[in-house]
Amino acid sequence: MRVLHTMIRVVDLEKSIRFYTEVLGMTLLRRHDYPEGRFTLAFVGYGPESEGAVIELTHNWDTAAYELGNAFGHIALAVPDAYAACAEIKARGGVVAREAGPMKHGKTVIAFVEDPDGYKIELIQRD
Repeated sequence: MRVLHTMIRVVDLEKSIRFYTEVLGMTLLRRHDYPEGRFTLAFVGYGPESEGAVIELTHNWDTAAYELGNAFGHIALAVPDAYAACAEIKARGGVVAREAGPMKHGKTVIAFVEDPDGYKIELIQRD
């Protein structure tokens, strides 16, 4: 396993992209709108996603503000088989918060597990 990205929710996507790219020197790696779900994902980082972890900026179109306490989303890990990973995590006493399956508004197979404090860790199936 390896860390893929950390997701944070942002109110003003363009302002956030400018901060991460212009102020911190990251590169906008990819961006995709999900009109059915009314959100946009933008990924920023210092190098290709294949070589290191990046930050996912999530902009929910209908949200005007966040409380600081709910702005953090999750950490993501690549796994070869999300279904097998969930079974193994459960066998080791871990909590699976969302069983493996396709993400909403997409086809990528994902799952979510929780750490002891309730933080979400996303498992993303990668070949």
